[in-house]
Amino acid sequence: MVIDTNYMKYILDKLLTTPSPTGYTDDVMKLMLNEFSSLNIDTYFTEKGALIATIPGINDDKHRTLSAHVDTLGGMVKEIQSNGRLKLTQIGGYDWHSIEGEHCTIITSTEAKYTGTIVLNKASVHVHGSKSDKSDRDEDSLEVRIDEKVKSEEDVKKLGIGVGDFVSFDPRTVITENGFVKSRHLDDKAGVAVLLGIAKFLKDKDVTPKYTTHFFISNYEEVGHGSSASIPSKTFEFIAIDMAAVGDGQTSDEYKVTICAKDSSGPYDYHLKKHLVKLAEKNNIDYTVDIYPHYGSDASAALRAGWEFKHGLIGPGVDSSHAHERCHMDSIENTIKLGIAYTIE
Repeated sequence: MVIDTNYMKYILDKLLTTPSPTGYTDDVMKLMLNEFSSLNIDTYFTEKGALIATIPGINDDKHRTLSAHVDTLGGMVKEIQSNGRLKLTQIGGYDWHSIEGEHCTIITSTEAKYTGTIVLNKASVHVHGSKSDKSDRDEDSLEVRIDEKVKSEEDVKKLGIGVGDFVSFDPRTVITENGFVKSRHLDDKAGVAVLLGIAKFLKDKDVTPKYTTHFFISNYEEVGHGSSASIPSKTFEFIAIDMAAVGDGQTSDEYKVTICAKDSSGPYDYHLKKHLVKLAEKNNIDYTVDIYPHYGSDASAALRAGWEFKHGLIGPGVDSSHAHERCHMDSIENTIKLGIAYTIE
């Protein structure tokens, strides 16, 4: 299987640099619609705003669904302070210290955009001395410094900024010559790129999948209910494609595809996991099996919502998950290859 790496780098960059904190995903969904349409794949949107693209299979009596989520971590304006700075509420789960110093964009209800920086309220050692080092990083100590001449709450409101406006963290995306991808939001835009890579291979090579296959792009995964609804009714197997967490005590790494055996929601389907392992071994795909005790996926959300099918989880290895992340093109390609093998065998 030869993967179009130039396309993968192109679409990764487009995805990663399109802001899409959970709840603000219209722009990135337009990108997804354009990409699937360019491949002549039929698509539609659910009432909740997810996108489903479908490639008919040899067998149309039973369907498979592959899912990845395009929504990311982010924030919302919780409070406009008297000094003209903003307090945040989190979208998704992350440590506050992981966003200190990050550039960001405030998106108003009228779609106006203002840049800023997330800073500690005692950031200057020349002003606060050692207090800046000892301060907790939390919703009370971190604030958004807006790149506008504002010194009061009223100044900020005149810009049109209000409580409930979205705050997107700059991804700082870099794809190095030796294949490393450094960026925020690889969770799960690397997985979304994998779905497009699988779909592009099938269409470019004129390969018909074994079963009718749906590509489900969810938009509320980071808050727990991404693919909990609107899954095509004939689905008998559901595979979530999401990042594999790299770190101490884990087998996942940045160069392999990981097949997840269990996460915080419990074990994934035993027989489907064995099938994925056999496919990886048969096709000489570099893989590993891992367990994530602090993790949930679109497959988890679907089962909690009452859907009945075999469920699995695969994904590329991502270091420093929910912080400034990194993966390698090798793991993305290995995940695409396993996804292709799964759809056609």
